[in-house]
Amino acid sequence: MPARAPVHFRWRALDGGAFTMGTNAGGAYPLDGEGPARQVRVDGFAMSAYAVTNAQFGDFVRETGYTTDAERLNWSFVFAGLADEETRRQVTRVPADTPWWLPVPRAYWAQPEGPGSTVLDRLDHPVVHVSWHDAKAYCVWAGVDLPSEAEWEYAARGGLDGSLYPWGDELQPGGEHRCNIWQGDFPRHNTADDGYPGTAPVNAFPANGHGLHNMSGNVWEWCEDVFSPDYHRNTPVDNPLCRDGSDARSLRGGSFLCHESYCNRYRVAARSSNTPDSTASNIGFRVVRREPAMRFR
Repeated sequence: MPARAPVHFRWRALDGGAFTMGTNAGGAYPLDGEGPARQVRVDGFAMSAYAVTNAQFGDFVRETGYTTDAERLNWSFVFAGLADEETRRQVTRVPADTPWWLPVPRAYWAQPEGPGSTVLDRLDHPVVHVSWHDAKAYCVWAGVDLPSEAEWEYAARGGLDGSLYPWGDELQPGGEHRCNIWQGDFPRHNTADDGYPGTAPVNAFPANGHGLHNMSGNVWEWCEDVFSPDYHRNTPVDNPLCRDGSDARSLRGGSFLCHESYCNRYRVAARSSNTPDSTASNIGFRVVRREPAMRFR
């Protein structure tokens, strides 16, 4: 269903061009297919300066009556450190290898920690508990697209070809926090030295060289691509897009739960994935706009 009126995004126009995508550096995750690094080229596009917010997603739901996957399935994953004591007590079955993820009944975008929680005090935070399907539905309504992985990485680099992070190679230049990630001992204690134990407002940290905020940390962001660990070997050099290889979809950017001891995927070249109906309290998305002739078919 098309939007009745244009949705307001703060767009940042990117001219496109060639850049080094991926990495050969140490600290990467080989099974994620972060390399080999190679020169690719993307056409020009515009990207939203911020991830889609709770307020923006709420407009979509109110106008369309859309039901998210988390609502349809009647549960979503909530990080245990954000859940209240009553919720933690009620959830008795957790994933054996990631016990910090609680499958909380009736957790969804508008009550992100389950019943009793609300987004009314964080309307400028990124929407979470949205699946890839949900993000795509929003894009259809708003007349926009999800970025390809190549567009996302080109944008995240902010013109710093080959750098580890959107702002350079040092995680905390001058001791300054540049993104919302975990500080402390994961998953037991988060000192929240960056100011945020959970999500942060979409404009909480300085923009990169392309005027884009929070391309590292805060929330994972869905991309258009099907996920494949052979992405860099099998996709074309011009406007790469992975169309097959798994049932999963690509995620970029890391989240507020990323930590060097467990998941340092807040690096620009890092990749992850999840099934297209998966939802959690650290997964959101941002959008791009292309000329119709440039849209992937």
